[in-house]
Amino acid sequence: MTNNLQFFIDGQWVKPLTDRTLDVINPATEEAFTKIALASPEDVDRAVKAAHAAFPVWSQSSREERLSLLRRVLEIYNSRWDEIAEAVSMEMGAPLSFAKAAQVWAGQVHLEATIKALETFSFTEQRGTSRIVREAIGTVGLITPWNWPLNQIVCKVAPAIAAGCTMVLKPSEIAPVSGLIFAEIMHQAGTPKGVFNLVNGDGPTAGAAMSAHPLIDMMSFTGSTRAGILVAKAAADTVKRVAQELGGKSPNIILADADFEVAVSTGTNLCFANTGQSCDAPTRMFVPRARHDEALDIARRAAETNIVGDPRDAATVLGPLVSQAQFDKVQRLIQSGIDEGATLVCGGMGRPAGLNRGYFVRPTVFGNVRHDMTISREEIFGPVLSILPYDSEDEAVCYANDTVYGLAAYVSSSDLAHARGVAARLRAGTVNINYPDWDTHAPFGGYKQSGNGREYADWGIHDFLETKGIVGYGLP
Repeated sequence: MTNNLQFFIDGQWVKPLTDRTLDVINPATEEAFTKIALASPEDVDRAVKAAHAAFPVWSQSSREERLSLLRRVLEIYNSRWDEIAEAVSMEMGAPLSFAKAAQVWAGQVHLEATIKALETFSFTEQRGTSRIVREAIGTVGLITPWNWPLNQIVCKVAPAIAAGCTMVLKPSEIAPVSGLIFAEIMHQAGTPKGVFNLVNGDGPTAGAAMSAHPLIDMMSFTGSTRAGILVAKAAADTVKRVAQELGGKSPNIILADADFEVAVSTGTNLCFANTGQSCDAPTRMFVPRARHDEALDIARRAAETNIVGDPRDAATVLGPLVSQAQFDKVQRLIQSGIDEGATLVCGGMGRPAGLNRGYFVRPTVFGNVRHDMTISREEIFGPVLSILPYDSEDEAVCYANDTVYGLAAYVSSSDLAHARGVAARLRAGTVNINYPDWDTHAPFGGYKQSGNGREYADWGIHDFLETKGIVGYGLP
């Protein structure tokens, strides 16, 4: 018996107040493998009221109570690793090996990072005779996406718990099953009733109801810039805090002194990882014009190693895109690259050979891309790399920054001081030098239309806190 047709509200699994359901599609087969219930505004209201009622007690819980809960969640999460990976693979198409090694792992390391941060987090400080107190902002609404479901669920839920907030989570309705398993984990871990609640639903109904609800004090949203704007507008009437992690069009500047074979091949593979469905993917590769053709050859060879196929096949590197809508969008943008005169190095329109169903696409590399082309301007969210030649570093930096987005950027150089100098000029929330290991203790978030606020470790905890000054508190 699954909980797919129920919501988790006030510490128990409950039936929805309406009978709206949605098929969950396996993108590798284009067939439904389960159904979920869709929340009405009344279901959202029920969940919010439960969280609101639980806030006075949970917000006064001790650091040790919160740490104890998070440690229990981590232990149970680890025990259900394979089950979560299966769900992620079926709901959003990730190869099973990638789901285990990256998708589920991401949730684990965020739990670990939050626990470590909470152990030493300072909630108070003394300034003269005033006490500065950082306390939970209140009841929070959390809306998470389908592309990295556990990553985004955990890097919102864990710091909200650490801050002393109560919450309502709405996972993406496209990839909801892993979120339901996470709710089971929260229940199994003994989360006090009302502290964590989950409803499934679509953005226009459940998401809008959460964003506008007068008892929700903050919205934390990850998804498209378009949807993030709608959340912010709906939240404005009640003057909520809104934290947003939105779209990206990340530049990857390969400097002339870089190891080209390593820099170009690694950048290509990073662009294609998760079938290109990552908001911080390095989708615009800037290379010196004199080495443009060399870069195309390296990128083509790297692309050919990205085997597309059945997510359950151990040889598969890239699974399908998540949906028909995403498939159609990527096909449209590949065609625009061809129509606007970019050089098609490999890939192109249609499915890879031998695949006649599923939302599979061909890993695609374009060369001779101009800055004004659609594929250089729009977020594609598929395995499509644009390689842009540049004549000077100033030109590369200028074009890298000339975008409405500012989530991430990448710089490659054999000279660390050189790379640091370029990194300092890039307008992005995260700048990666020479493809470092992922750091879950560094802040993650964007400039410009890539959002506001920061996630991960103590940065995430700060986002869920209000600052209070108690003036005249007394001597230190």
